[in-house]
Amino acid sequence: MRLLTLLLILLFTVSCSKDDDVTGTPYVDDDLAGPISRPSSGYGADGSYTVAKVSFASPLYSGKMVDIFYPQGITSPRPVIFYSHPFGGESSEYNIGLFNFIAKKGYVVVFAPYPTTGASVDERYNTLWESFTKAVKDYPNLIDTKKVGFMGHSFGGGASFALAYKGFVGQGWGENGRFIFSMAQWYSYQITTQQLQSFPSNTKLISQIYDDDDTNDHRLAIDMFKHINIADSEKDFILIRKSVVGGYTYVADHVLPNTRSAFDAYDYYGIYRLLDAMIDYSFNNNAAAKTVALGNGSKEQVTMPSYNGQSLAPLEVTDTPTPQYPQNKYEFPCNSSTNPRPEYCQ
Repeated sequence: MRLLTLLLILLFTVSCSKDDDVTGTPYVDDDLAGPISRPSSGYGADGSYTVAKVSFASPLYSGKMVDIFYPQGITSPRPVIFYSHPFGGESSEYNIGLFNFIAKKGYVVVFAPYPTTGASVDERYNTLWESFTKAVKDYPNLIDTKKVGFMGHSFGGGASFALAYKGFVGQGWGENGRFIFSMAQWYSYQITTQQLQSFPSNTKLISQIYDDDDTNDHRLAIDMFKHINIADSEKDFILIRKSVVGGYTYVADHVLPNTRSAFDAYDYYGIYRLLDAMIDYSFNNNAAAKTVALGNGSKEQVTMPSYNGQSLAPLEVTDTPTPQYPQNKYEFPCNSSTNPRPEYCQ
C-alpha cells in the first residue's frame, strides 16, 4: 500500500512539473528545453495540420534548394510568409521549429538560402528575391499572394524591408493583408527613407530585439521602426530579456529563435505566439489577435508563463524605442561604414 501511495505521489509530481501559471493551457510534457511547456491552446499553440515540403533548385545559388513548407492536403492557395535567414543559416533545419509551426497553423512559408560568403549584399538580396518570385510563379496552387508576410532574422531581418517593399509596392502582393516581422536585424540596404514612407496603409510591423545580442546594434532596428510610415497602432517594438527559471537560463541573445541551439519556451511565447496573432490580425482582421500581436504593452501581449512561482521576464513593448547600450558593445555598430544609413544613428 505504501508503495502504491509513493507511486501515486510521484506520478502527480511529474504531471505537475511543467508550468503552473501560463498564458494558455500548457502541455504536461513536451520536447522543449527548460521547465516551461509550449501552450496547447490560444495563440502560440501548435496547429493541427501535417507539414509537407516541396523544394526546387535555387535560381541563383548553385547547388542549393529553396524549401516551401505548407499544410498537407490543402486544396486552395494559402497565405504565405517569405523568410530571410541570417548569415550562416543556409539550411532550413537551423530553424525548422518555426517553419513547421507556420505550416501546422495552415499557412505557407518559403525559405530561400543565399551565400554567406563570396557574394555582395546586392547579390544576396537578389538571390532571395528571385527565389521568392519563382516560388510564387511555380506554385500558384500553394501560395496566395493576396495575404503576405515578410519575416527575417539578422541579415534577413534587415533585408525584409527592401524585399517587402518590392513585394507590396512593386508586385502588389498583400492587398488583403501585409506584415513585416523583423528580428535582431542587421543593416538595411536597397531601401530609402522615401520608400520607407511609401508602404501601403495596411502594412503591420513587429520589430524585435534581444537584450543580450552583442552582434547587431539595436539602433539598426530603431531606425527602420521610426522611419517607416506605419501608424503606432499598427506596429510595436519588442525587447526580450534573459530569464532564469527553475535553474534553466532562457537566453535572449542574437540567435533567438534557433531550433538548433535552444528550443524552449522563448521560441513559443516570445516569437511564435506573436507571429500567430500577427497573422490572424493581418490576414483576418481579428481584433483579439491585435491585442496579442500589437497590443502596445497589453497584458495579453507582454505576459509570459511561469513555473513554480518563477515567471519569465515580461516582454517590453514601446512605440518610442531608444538605445540602451553604447555602440561599441556590438560587432556591427550603427556608425560603421558598412551601414548605408549612418545618418540615423543615435
